[in-house]
Amino acid sequence: MISSQEKAAVNQKIILNASCEELVTVALASHEGVLASNQALTVTTGPRTGRSPKDRFIVRDAETDTTVDWNTINQPISADSFLSIWQRATHYLETKPVSFVSYLQVGAEKKSALTVKVITELAWHALFVRNLLITPEAPHITDQPLQWTLLCVPGFKTDPARDQVNSDAAIMIDFSHKRVLICGTYYAGEMKKSMFSVLNFILPAHEILPMHCAANVGKDGKTALFFGLSGTGKTTLSADPERYLIGDDEHGWSAEGVFNFEGGCYAKCIDLSREREPVIWDAIRYGTVMENVVLNPQTKEPNYTDSHLTQNTRAAYPRTYIPSRIESNQAGQPNAVLFLTCDLYGVLPPVARLTAAQAAYYFLSGYTALVGSTEMGQGTGIKETFSTCFGAPFFPRPAGVYADLLMKRLEGSGATVYLVNTGWTGGAHGQGGSRFSIPTTRAVVRAIVSGECQRAEYSSVPGFHFDIPKAVTGVDSKLLNPVEAWFNEEAYQANARILMGKFIENFKKFDVNDAIRQAGPTSFFVTP
Repeated sequence: MISSQEKAAVNQKIILNASCEELVTVALASHEGVLASNQALTVTTGPRTGRSPKDRFIVRDAETDTTVDWNTINQPISADSFLSIWQRATHYLETKPVSFVSYLQVGAEKKSALTVKVITELAWHALFVRNLLITPEAPHITDQPLQWTLLCVPGFKTDPARDQVNSDAAIMIDFSHKRVLICGTYYAGEMKKSMFSVLNFILPAHEILPMHCAANVGKDGKTALFFGLSGTGKTTLSADPERYLIGDDEHGWSAEGVFNFEGGCYAKCIDLSREREPVIWDAIRYGTVMENVVLNPQTKEPNYTDSHLTQNTRAAYPRTYIPSRIESNQAGQPNAVLFLTCDLYGVLPPVARLTAAQAAYYFLSGYTALVGSTEMGQGTGIKETFSTCFGAPFFPRPAGVYADLLMKRLEGSGATVYLVNTGWTGGAHGQGGSRFSIPTTRAVVRAIVSGECQRAEYSSVPGFHFDIPKAVTGVDSKLLNPVEAWFNEEAYQANARILMGKFIENFKKFDVNDAIRQAGPTSFFVTP
């Protein structure tokens, strides 16, 4: 006898490799979202408006037992528990009248690319992933060396007592069987970050450094990388009208060069303006998905300053919406590497040139602030964080694996590394300081990518041992040396000591050579 569930599965409509227009039409007809005045499909994600790191798990088995850095970020789950949840999630989806299947790709470098069969419960999730991942030339043919399956069923809830998870949502990766399950959360960013985590585990074995960074190319053909957490400026600074975009968030760095993992961008929308971010503004149009952006009830105009749903408002659009882009989605070896950090203490300079040892130290430290965090449970405030490799939530292997690859790639390319502070100056956050303006930071970036910073004269910042340029075109010289930007040198030194202490304490967990450890700040401050 056929069960009611089996009958439903037989009668289910599967929409395969749907177009943008088809997905928008279905989403509107199903009341999944509405069109804003700019024609973007606008949706809300309910209580989960960001990633749920406490709900992220990796199946612990022979494949991962000794290769994953198990901790509060990389939480283990048994293969049996995963399989039980996967089977029930699959059965849940089969009861729905329609589901969406898309064959997509992650990784623009052909030899390391993965084909991904994405199965979603909702049309707007299918549109999101279609925008963010890469559409292969023959999407119905799975001729790549590895094929993964990503199943996204937000309406299916887990049971912590039964399923050995932490809530009614779960994001789980099974490396042995090449599959990802996302359930109980409507926040679409979990899909892209899950596949990012997959590549971060796989690629180091192929001598490819996976990076949480943006990348673009100048008219002179020179490539720049922008590392940083959400809110530090990766998307904003890489979306430069004077340069060609590769991507805004996830890349690989091989012996041949840099390549994008994705086929789209996922830009923050909070306080978005045409004047400051024209490229992003113009990319938000028909086919774009806007998450948790508040609309005027009558006119449907987006109110980008309204954060009552979340600070983490987002827009997901394909790279084709960026006029100035690298068509191949990849480029040669980078000339400049920028570590973007949002310093709440206001003691870091707007730009500092790093030695190789300093690059390793600050890459492992990943110091910045959580600004409009993408993570649930962080609230609306701003706080400091040390996120290893500028993306700790997404890197399954031990940090040293990625740091060693970074050193290898820097040595092979000859790229110069710069620390760029997009945070506070003249005082700490909430203590009289102000955040560097976007025009100031853009001037710093222009000086770096143009080679001006290579030719500049430098002085040193005591304590941190930074080399800072004495002049940068378009930047007030008083801002370049953080001591001079403060109203009170004694207050500066007090805050500098606090930050130095935090760096030193955080770095105790790393097992590195003396050259790298000594490249960090000292525990004392010497007045110049």
